[in-house]
Amino acid sequence: MSNRINFLKEALKNIKSLGTITPSSRFLSKRMLSKIAFSKAKVIVELGSGDGAITKHILKNLSTQTTLICFEINDNFHKQLIEKKHPQLIVLKSSAEKIITELQKLNISKVDYIISSLPLTMIPEVVTNEILEKSFKVLKNDGFFIQYQYSLTYFKKLKKVFKDSISLEFELLNIPPAFIYRCKKVE
Repeated sequence: MSNRINFLKEALKNIKSLGTITPSSRFLSKRMLSKIAFSKAKVIVELGSGDGAITKHILKNLSTQTTLICFEINDNFHKQLIEKKHPQLIVLKSSAEKIITELQKLNISKVDYIISSLPLTMIPEVVTNEILEKSFKVLKNDGFFIQYQYSLTYFKKLKKVFKDSISLEFELLNIPPAFIYRCKKVE
């Protein structure tokens, strides 16, 4: 319960950067990760990791050869993620639009999956465009960008980047219920 209270406190202070007042439910986390081939993935990136609600489910499923790189700009959430001290986890206190630069520092040019909890509708459009374009660029061919949102507002914008390679799901057991965009990179 204290995790939920801490999340609520952070959300009330930073609603524009968090986009919600509750952490992702285990149902949303599991649905977002349900089609990831963890046994084959080498690099997974999580954008807007927050308090680690989805991160912990990713870490439970990682194979020994997979690296998870989390981007989180909130000081308190960044600290919580670092405290997880998992050997395959790299936590960056960096914004998602710096994804290419940050991955280059780690000698990584391509990733298998990007899982995003970013509140795209609350981020300036020029920044979200940059995040989506750079995410597409660093994904391997046949890699996936998985994003949840509370509305269908971003369907057209994601379609511009990922063309017709988008599937849509809905998770009712989350507060609020969420749409999951599963976007495949096809070149």
